[in-house]
Amino acid sequence: MLLQGLPEPIDLQLHLAERTLYWTDRGDPPRGNSVNRTPMDPPDGQREPEILWTHLMEGIGIALDPDDGRMFVTDMAGTVYAADLDGSNRREILIAQGNLTGIAHAVIPT
Repeated sequence: MLLQGLPEPIDLQLHLAERTLYWTDRGDPPRGNSVNRTPMDPPDGQREPEILWTHLMEGIGIALDPDDGRMFVTDMAGTVYAADLDGSNRREILIAQGNLTGIAHAVIPT
């Protein structure tokens, strides 16, 4: 898969059930400092990334929670965000936590 013209893609996550690639990009606006996605099997081979949201402070980490239809994102300014997989319902969970460099999602059996 080749995605050309991206400013600075950083962290990648695959949603295998939907065959979609998600990533953070900390490059310059308008396409950078963003959360993006694209289908792994696009019709006619067209790969135009969908920008889900912008205005991150150097977006760095992303983790998917496909079972609950959400994602978690971090930026270098120390903010942790949660949002639906389509980018809607974005909210800040933690603010100014220092320089964050990534995030992971783990399911702990109860």
